[in-house]
Amino acid sequence: MPIREALPEDAAAVASVHVLSWRAAYRDLLPAPYLAALDVEERAAAWRVRLTAADRPTVLVATDAAGRVLAFSCFRAWRGEGFEPGPTAELAALYALPEAWGTGVGRALLTASTEALAAAGFRTAALWVFAGNARGRRFYEAAGWRPDGEVVREETGGRVLDELRYRRQLFT
Repeated sequence: MPIREALPEDAAAVASVHVLSWRAAYRDLLPAPYLAALDVEERAAAWRVRLTAADRPTVLVATDAAGRVLAFSCFRAWRGEGFEPGPTAELAALYALPEAWGTGVGRALLTASTEALAAAGFRTAALWVFAGNARGRRFYEAAGWRPDGEVVREETGGRVLDELRYRRQLFT
């Protein structure tokens, strides 16, 4: 399956994947009215800004044979606390259309993302995942990511949820 860097004209497709994935993946974690109110057009505008910013993150998209975006990832140098930013990257997002779950698109995109991070000189990568997102946690753990013990409580959609930080060395 083709994987390439996202272009500004991919903003609407990335936003659609983002919203549809959230609605499916987090339906048992976040309130239904919050998920229903997620707006693809609003997200598309935000993604257009991200994809054209001078300090933009790297965004990869996985497409089907017809060029339709099935999944995306977004990564950048670590900007939070807890790590030196130079050698550490953050995988800020990795989402796939629910219809693509279980097809290998997520694994391929995660592999491409970690390879791109290593090629960019990062030594370690970290990400945040909702503690209650068992499917996501299994996905990352199968790819060698491990929780490192850091937990934050974040309010999303009016609910306070624990997020676990996962980490992976990019070079073994």
